[in-house]
Amino acid sequence: MRAAKFVLLGLFGLAGTWAAGEPSLLDIQKILTQKRFVDLTHAFAPGIPHWHGFPDEKRETAYWYDKGKGALGEGFFAETFTHVGQWGTHVDPPAHFIRGLRTVDQIPLQEMLLPLVVIDVHAEAAKDPDYTLSLERVKKWETEHGAIPAGAFVAMRTDWSKRWPDGAAMENKDAAGVSHYPGWTMAALKYLYEERKITTSGHETTDTDPGIAASKDDATLETYILSTNHYQIELLANLDQVPETGALVIVSFPKPKGGSGFPARVFAICPQ
Repeated sequence: MRAAKFVLLGLFGLAGTWAAGEPSLLDIQKILTQKRFVDLTHAFAPGIPHWHGFPDEKRETAYWYDKGKGALGEGFFAETFTHVGQWGTHVDPPAHFIRGLRTVDQIPLQEMLLPLVVIDVHAEAAKDPDYTLSLERVKKWETEHGAIPAGAFVAMRTDWSKRWPDGAAMENKDAAGVSHYPGWTMAALKYLYEERKITTSGHETTDTDPGIAASKDDATLETYILSTNHYQIELLANLDQVPETGALVIVSFPKPKGGSGFPARVFAICPQ
């Protein structure tokens, strides 16, 4: 454990401090704020790409600046948002698919600060929109970068997020109405969750399962992840701006009691 901490601290310029004694949280904060931050989150709004079964977001202005003075002395801006939990870049808790497992409010804070692993398959996805991440490709990543650390957030980079916010481009349907976009494979997911013991995974598309499967309402892969009592993040952005290894990720979201999902704010802290 001490060696693992030393490697992680070294990535962010803290190894010398660790050698002289464990750094304070203030020391760590000062150093981290000097690193490069990358927002992995799409801004959400009415009309963004979403699963076909969900209604569009509705947004209303409840109060506006020039409505006159009130109890607070001045007018103010406040909105009412109406949308499903799975909206924009969002968290899918286990209870989204599996009755009785963890809801959004039951995900502990320790699962929101994680080592970030990015498996870059954007070139493969550009050649084949039906590309799926195989176990062999995951092991190739490990050959190049080392074993995926336990507790990691593993994100699949396909650059599909560059199609945002064009819903038709994201769905990429053929003449028969079948979607063609990349996804995971069961073998890769089982290896990551059961052998590498990762905390969570994420992707840039609207589904864990590839478009061909999702077009048939086949959610076998998403069901697998959530059934293991892990959460996932969908519709990530800007994975092309983070390294394949060496970054940290912060995954945050509100805390609706018994919540089935919610928009998330996800960002990476990257070495310079």
